[in-house]
Amino acid sequence: MKQTDIGVAVIGTGYWGKNLIRNYHDIGVLKLLCDSNEETLKQYNERYPELDTCLALSDVLVRSDIQAVVIATPAEMHYAMARESLLAGKHVYVEKPLVLSEHEGVELQLLAEQKGLVLMVGHLLQYHPVFVRLKKLVKSGDLGRINYIYSNRLNLGKIRREENILWSFAPHDISMILTLAGEEPEAVIATGGNYLHKRIADVTTTNLEFPSGLRSHIFVSWLHPFKEQKLVVVGDRKMAVFDDTLPWSEKLRVYEHHIQWKDNIPIPSKADAVSFSIEALEPLKEECMHFLECITENKVPLTSSQEGIRVVRVLNACQQSLDNNGMRIRLRDTTASATSSDPLTVDSHYVHPSAIIEADVSIGEGSKIWCFSHLLPGTTIGKQCNIGQNVMIGPDVTIGDRCKIQNNVSVYKGVTLEDGVFCGPSMVFTNVFNPRAEISKMDQLRETKVKKGATIGANATVICGVTLGTFCFVGAGSVVTKDVPDFAMVVGNPAKQIGWICVCGERLSENLFCRSCKRRFKEKDKGIVQLSNDELE
Repeated sequence: MKQTDIGVAVIGTGYWGKNLIRNYHDIGVLKLLCDSNEETLKQYNERYPELDTCLALSDVLVRSDIQAVVIATPAEMHYAMARESLLAGKHVYVEKPLVLSEHEGVELQLLAEQKGLVLMVGHLLQYHPVFVRLKKLVKSGDLGRINYIYSNRLNLGKIRREENILWSFAPHDISMILTLAGEEPEAVIATGGNYLHKRIADVTTTNLEFPSGLRSHIFVSWLHPFKEQKLVVVGDRKMAVFDDTLPWSEKLRVYEHHIQWKDNIPIPSKADAVSFSIEALEPLKEECMHFLECITENKVPLTSSQEGIRVVRVLNACQQSLDNNGMRIRLRDTTASATSSDPLTVDSHYVHPSAIIEADVSIGEGSKIWCFSHLLPGTTIGKQCNIGQNVMIGPDVTIGDRCKIQNNVSVYKGVTLEDGVFCGPSMVFTNVFNPRAEISKMDQLRETKVKKGATIGANATVICGVTLGTFCFVGAGSVVTKDVPDFAMVVGNPAKQIGWICVCGERLSENLFCRSCKRRFKEKDKGIVQLSNDELE
């Protein structure tokens, strides 16, 4: 597929959407505009009569001639729109920030990888020719060891009410600083002032501390008397200034300033600035072309979803500091208790700052515990597990390796999950058969065992005392009241078997053959087993 063969739809035609529309139209790939404002769409129809328009995202996603979706809506809409677009098989570009939480970003990243689709975030300045040159200077060591970076992004407007100045202006600066630093910060401190609205910061100053000793600060404001967009990089050999308000011939200047020591006294040595001749290319067009190139050549974007998640992680830590009057927030803490308010990566697993981890809990390598979840004492989580939002586990519950427990699930005492179990959103386990609110019956607890690879669909209920067999499949909304055989597919209330299912999750044919992965099975002891290689021969 050529770049010009791609059909692009732009979702959101407002303040920044109009610039994306102009560029994709000039490239010759724009086919459809989507916005909830009919009057705005009429104006675009007059300017671009050849383009189609629609009012709903669903109208975009059913179009077979649209391969890529460009989302330029308010940030709180990014996750839902990007998710729906990926599920519909569309490549997705999302304006900054990618999403509002790291959890949402990781979910979109995994979904894009599963679908083989491009997911890219609009960190525009990564495509600015001047920043590209500055990045080369830093990576080549021409500036020496980088000691300090600061960025000012100041103006009078554009004042927003759906997000504060930190989330509106700072993502670009965080993205650039993380790239130049080559590492992620270990701690942040953010302070600010709310002057036009008591809940929305108009001015913020953020300090970033890096493990190497590098420090940086970001000053952003939409209540400033003049426009300033300046990034300063201080190395021990040279110092560089990227000033985007100056003409192209002066946007990047390098000073051979350095410090000389004489008789143990530091003496500054100054030199005239050196300017660079850099081709005046529009950064947004470069970014748009890069998105199309990634689609046609199956490339990972420079500003991939991983890059977007890194920036969102820092933004959330900054917001936490801002909300707590400049409290120093650690992004990585290998010693703190997991019940602290800091975002943690402990022993190579991840715990969201809002999760509660009680004492005597073991979490395996590579596992992720997401927001508002609660692990009670005696709980063991295996390796590479993904525990979703608002999940409660324990006490004294064992979860195997590579399990996935979706949002709003409680795994009570008496329930055991073996490796590779999938628990769908809001499914229900019980542990007492005939509970009463005023009578304790934990002495009547009935154990439930979910064996390797089993899947339990969304909103299903598993009555205590049963065993769900290896790789069995419980349909969404089903109520399981008795044991489920290995590889059985059950649905309904009460759940009844309607067939057999393969290891890969596809239903088996009548002769117990999987058309998807080609596995074969045979009947044995009122159930089925997979044929071994010897039996297949």
